[in-house]
Amino acid sequence: MIQHYACHYRSPLGDMTLASDGDALTGAWFDGQKYFGSTLHGSPVTADLPVFRLSRAWLDRYFSGELPDDLPPLRPEGSVFRLAVWDLLKDIPYGTMRTYGALARELARRTGRNVSAQAVGGAVGHNPLSLFIPCHRVVGSDGSLTGYAGGVRLKERLLRLEGADMTELYIPKQAISHS
Repeated sequence: MIQHYACHYRSPLGDMTLASDGDALTGAWFDGQKYFGSTLHGSPVTADLPVFRLSRAWLDRYFSGELPDDLPPLRPEGSVFRLAVWDLLKDIPYGTMRTYGALARELARRTGRNVSAQAVGGAVGHNPLSLFIPCHRVVGSDGSLTGYAGGVRLKERLLRLEGADMTELYIPKQAISHS
């Protein structure tokens, strides 16, 4: 069995836990989010690995409002379908958004198989590498800000941080950030 490692990161939007297999980042979650720690197996060892230093530097740049350059090494664990969806997420540019339906159509184009937006949404929701694989950039086809494991309010704050044009989005009142 692979040894897993963990460290904590204090972001301006809440504490995060980072996980690694020793070489690559395997998880990044806001503490308490849905599916927290889904790829951690056994008891992770707290460590300050090179991949964690790279990840914290990337997050520091991200939260300062910069478009971070190179990602640290990533190794998400998931089914072939989920990995394919997560690859699509990495193609969504900083500060922009795509719909679940658009991702389903793109995946169908790439694979030659029809895919539902709901299936894509399930894979997006189980992304174990929040921010590094930008699932917060996916919105509903009706323009609603929906479906983020960390909550809609956090999703809205991340999109605002990136300077995304949210004028056409429906944001539930309880999600509106005043910071």
